[in-house]
Amino acid sequence: MQERLWILPEEFESQEALDLSDEININPTLAQMLVDRGVDTFDKAKTFFRPNINDLFDPFLMKDMDVAVDRLNEAISNGEKILVYGDYDVDGSTSVSMFYGFMRTHYDRLDYYIPDRYNEGYGVSTAGIDYAKESGCTLIVSIDCGIKAIEKIEYAASLGIDFIVCDHHRPGEKLPPAIAVLDPKRDDCTYPFDELCGCGVAFKLLQGFCIQNTIDLEPLFDCLDLVAIATASDIVPIVGENRILTYYGLKKLNESPRPGIQALVDVSGFEKEITVSNIVFGIGPRINAAGRIDHARGAVEVLLAPTLEAASGLAAKVNKNNNSRKDLDKSITKDAIQQIEMTPGFENAKSAVLYNANWHKGVIGIVASRCIENYYRPTIVLTESHGKAAGSARSVDGFDVYEAISDCSHLLEQFGGHKYAAGMTMEIDKIPAFREKFEEVVTKRITADQLIPKIRIDAELRFSQITGRFFNIMKQMEPFGPGNLRPQFMSTNVCNAGGSRIVKEDHLKLDLSQDDGGKLQGIAFGMAHFYDQVNNGEPFDVCYTIEENTFRGNTTLQMMVIDLKFGKARL
Repeated sequence: MQERLWILPEEFESQEALDLSDEININPTLAQMLVDRGVDTFDKAKTFFRPNINDLFDPFLMKDMDVAVDRLNEAISNGEKILVYGDYDVDGSTSVSMFYGFMRTHYDRLDYYIPDRYNEGYGVSTAGIDYAKESGCTLIVSIDCGIKAIEKIEYAASLGIDFIVCDHHRPGEKLPPAIAVLDPKRDDCTYPFDELCGCGVAFKLLQGFCIQNTIDLEPLFDCLDLVAIATASDIVPIVGENRILTYYGLKKLNESPRPGIQALVDVSGFEKEITVSNIVFGIGPRINAAGRIDHARGAVEVLLAPTLEAASGLAAKVNKNNNSRKDLDKSITKDAIQQIEMTPGFENAKSAVLYNANWHKGVIGIVASRCIENYYRPTIVLTESHGKAAGSARSVDGFDVYEAISDCSHLLEQFGGHKYAAGMTMEIDKIPAFREKFEEVVTKRITADQLIPKIRIDAELRFSQITGRFFNIMKQMEPFGPGNLRPQFMSTNVCNAGGSRIVKEDHLKLDLSQDDGGKLQGIAFGMAHFYDQVNNGEPFDVCYTIEENTFRGNTTLQMMVIDLKFGKARL
């Protein structure tokens, strides 16, 4: 794995931070972390620490919202059948569950549809539109997809089916001919926040529907658990409106989870508070696995289950799919890394485009991310699907892989996505030309700095500074995520206090001390290879986050180690 560069903040305790520290009575180090996040006044700190549901933006500020709500009301008034159509990932599955689950409490002529990842592929499909026609639906609400489905929506219109598109992906040059296109990334949309996930956009439509029809919003706010799961899993910034939605969604998840979520938590083995991290690494992958290994409809069935008893069996099946996904992920990642290393000149390449017809389509996005962990460069993993090459792209910090793929669009049949993740389809015989062109584009656009993996340090701490009060205030900075990452600290000149040891073959249990007598324990997953260096008596530096650890009823603070540096590699 490539050595990571530790990036220190420009200032550890700026005057701005010292002033804020006095004003809100917190540690200067914590105040500096707030200032670094744009929270530099008392009023901003109050808003940051106490998100308020009443601060959500008026949904009618979003372009086409009035048209969308009017069409929804018209469909209900006319007794039309409505199809809720979502993508097969976490964002899509939670969106369908939320929209369908909430709307059916007000209207019963509803159905939902999620495309088959392998037979239909991403986005709005002809098969889905045909299903709508056969079912008698005259309105489709597409969520987390549809922004580029121009021909498909034209086809739906020819069958007498209207579309409301709720999406958050970047539009192309032309918008689809839908009745309404809700997407805050539209150039002509002046909505104050453009980083909602698909489920977030669908939530705004439901919010608009409730406001227009003077429906109590409290039952809708009960759906924020699903919005929080989608927001966390789709790796959108947890700032602004997303922070409010996620904050209240996490409260719902922890205080009164719906039966399907409780069942997923049970099979995930979580015994403590659900956080964004738990969602990203526990709940989200299980929801995703339904569509990766089987069909995403299974995830929706879990999320809509009326009782824990009904949900438990469905969750067990989803969990089994997740275990299968892990096995595929591990074996295909091994093959992919081997393919990188066998590519002539791979050491100097700025990108990687990998292909194997036998790789499982459901995990290629995960595999692309795993490859970047080992070889830090924009990576695309392709496999064969219905006679074409279907791929997933992942990027490195700061590099827009979507724009790079756009420059290669003449070689593609279709593509879409975000700055850091995208999907595409092409003819198999065009892979070599695409690989060459993508490398050319990346080489031209990427900077040397973007090819170096980095760890951004929030502050240098001495172990003696890490107190219960320090942690409790830091904890109020949650929910953590993109735009407000969990604080990462470093401590220098630490030594083994005598209790460091290898656990479960691959991991290190660390027992460390500093020269002022401060001590702290921690866990370093997958770092057993550092044991000899930790144990040789020489001082070293450690980078970590801080978490609570409860064991036999006793709760202590511990490090979750991110990286270690020894000898000349130290700062």
